Amino acid sequence: MPRLNHVAIVVEDLEAALPFFRDLLGLPLARVAEVPAEQVRVAFFPMEGGEIELVQPTDPESGVAKFLARRGPGLHHICVEVEDLDGTLKRLKEAGVQLIHESPLVGSDGTRYAFIHPRSAFGVLVELYERASGS
Repeated sequence: MPRLNHVAIVVEDLEAALPFFRDLLGLPLARVAEVPAEQVRVAFFPMEGGEIELVQPTDPESGVAKFLARRGPGLHHICVEVEDLDGTLKRLKEAGVQLIHESPLVGSDGTRYAFIHPRSAFGVLVELYERASGS
């Protein structure tokens, strides 16, 4: 069964958003990390069944910055774990789903991922994750 990996919320200022999620909601902050490949800083809040990620763009020309400028802060994407990312992308493409990435990208931890365009997902940006073996 697929698993929700995370819900990502785009914010203008990560430092300003942290106190709400960490202090007022009481969510445990696992870490804050730069993700140069995506031009963002991310705060990770693990929870049962997945995590919440706060995402701040680090480059005004990045896709996340353009999203923030167009839509404002709020829900950026949901991420679903799949067992076979290549097979899933092939099936989606054959069904006419618009993909942002037709081939998986690889994160620094070996996780493979790709995004589905919101036009094909009822207005929601969807990320698909395939965990690296052994994680």
